[in-house]
Amino acid sequence: MTTTLSLAQPKALLRLSDITLLLVALVWGTSYGVAKGALAFYPVLGFLAVRFLLTFALLLPSLLRASRAEQLAAWRSGLPLGGLMLGIFLCETYGVAHTLASNAAFLISLCVVFTPLVEWALLGNRPSRAVFGFAALSLLGAAMLSGGLSGQLGLGDGLMLAAAVLRAITVCQTSKLSRAHPAPALALTAVQAAVIGLGSLLLALALPGGLPPLPSAPAFWWASVYLVLGCTVFAFFAQNWALKHSAPSRVALLTSSEPAFGALFAVLWLNESLSPLPWLGGTLIVAAALWTSWRRD
Repeated sequence: MTTTLSLAQPKALLRLSDITLLLVALVWGTSYGVAKGALAFYPVLGFLAVRFLLTFALLLPSLLRASRAEQLAAWRSGLPLGGLMLGIFLCETYGVAHTLASNAAFLISLCVVFTPLVEWALLGNRPSRAVFGFAALSLLGAAMLSGGLSGQLGLGDGLMLAAAVLRAITVCQTSKLSRAHPAPALALTAVQAAVIGLGSLLLALALPGGLPPLPSAPAFWWASVYLVLGCTVFAFFAQNWALKHSAPSRVALLTSSEPAFGALFAVLWLNESLSPLPWLGGTLIVAAALWTSWRRD
């Protein structure tokens, strides 16, 4: 039995979903620079544990206020989705550490191409030709923005490629499970955060040396607060909500503007510079996202 996802949603609701996803992409685009600053004070796995366990603590009242049926639905969907997202964070984190930044940025952008294929395979929903055209345009922009692939492909590149595939699967599975087991978006986000936070903590404690004491630097905690509230609570909630009203391939295309917003943030906030070619690439990515939002199919 296949699951057919329809975009026959009220126009205003679809537009609101699109705007929300573009805001998610903008917030996620800022996360790289903010997280980089926080990681100067604490190891990666420890920082992920702090970020997501704080998120879980913040959202726990929403989970407890949900009805018993909604709580059960949140756990049924949140456990596998949280596991997938933990895999994404681990692949991205260690992938970036073992490859060039340009390779990482380009390979993770392949998610926009994989998602329509995964949606077709897992959900039985064949995306339109326009979706593949927008995906190709977005991928071209990502290649121009990142500089494309450089050097010989290695372990880090394989991990980034795995992260792109996992992102595509996660978007499609979120759409599928949120329909099969309807749960409040905040309750679902709480369960996902619990899985990621506890998983990161257990992995960190299992490594030789464990974890150092928590840092006292205000910069670390301000970065954590921003990432918890903006890049986790808002972004996860918004994406979970949007996937109830939009097809996975559309969601992937809209959130694929994340690298362009990240580059803009790096220029405006971190005083980095870009040559004309990356600027053109970022423009193509945003154009593909806006074009997707303008169309209804």
